[in-house]
Amino acid sequence: MPLTPSTPLPACDAQASWRPHGPYSLRQSLGILQRGTGDPATQVGDTGAWLCFHTPAGPVTLLATRSVGLHAEVLLRAWGPGSAHAVERGLHLLGAYDDWSAFDSPETRGRLHPVVASSRKSNPGLRFPSTGRIFDALLPAILEQKVTVLEANFAWRYLCLAVGELPPGPAPSGMRLPPTPAAVRSLRPWQWHQARVDSKRSATALRAAVAAPALERWALLELGARRENTMGAGTLSAALASLPGVGPWSIAEVLQRTHGAADYVSVGDFHLAAFVGQVLTGRRVDDAGMLELLEPFSGHRQRVVRLIGLSGHRKQAFGPRLAPMDHRRR
Repeated sequence: MPLTPSTPLPACDAQASWRPHGPYSLRQSLGILQRGTGDPATQVGDTGAWLCFHTPAGPVTLLATRSVGLHAEVLLRAWGPGSAHAVERGLHLLGAYDDWSAFDSPETRGRLHPVVASSRKSNPGLRFPSTGRIFDALLPAILEQKVTVLEANFAWRYLCLAVGELPPGPAPSGMRLPPTPAAVRSLRPWQWHQARVDSKRSATALRAAVAAPALERWALLELGARRENTMGAGTLSAALASLPGVGPWSIAEVLQRTHGAADYVSVGDFHLAAFVGQVLTGRRVDDAGMLELLEPFSGHRQRVVRLIGLSGHRKQAFGPRLAPMDHRRR
């Protein structure tokens, strides 16, 4: 689908612009929000990004565009009842408040592995977005548990098309709003089966849908904030951990997107520890070994991981790829 409109769009309900102070990459910064090339809710390119989502004021279709160039202005246009809210939070979404100054300091830069230092030099426009939408990040993270990316992206696309509503405004054909907690609770067993989601993940998703109103109260709070709520006292990560089936990996995947968490590493990932170890030491390591390697960069560990991912290095493959199985007609 075209990410930069080639024809005039109808008048938007709200808009804003932002000129980055320093390099900025739309694709690298917002790409973490897209779940595969066929994601019905989010499509991100170099000069344009369509995002459809729910806000406290209602649904919205948001279009972010910019001309070519790392220093070009970003224009935000929004349609739908949630337009004003989406534009007001637009700079958070774009990652405008993500501060790399401590990471880029001479002290930290001097301790970086050459691969990481080179990747940072080659990718100066990377920012971490903060969506403030917890359920929208939690549901896909649950779908990604213990399965291939291909299977998880299929499940996300199926659920969006099955129960996601049509977005407002001129969203490209085929786009949908993410499933709401109510929509997830309405799913029948056969629909989970069609989506290739096993009973363990579907049960976790249903628990998350029930807890969503309590979780969303954390959305606009700082990451380390503490509060009393229906799930007990503590931080957002503790509130997420109180849900059976949601562990450290899922929590990190959520907070990286909702709050731009620069220090949360996806511990428990099937490939990540081995890949980080391969790049930084030339040998595979386990989660404990990865955390030991990243410890000197406490506060910025996810920045190191993201830069390794953008470095051009690829994880060594020692066996055949897993072929996803389709159980729908068995």
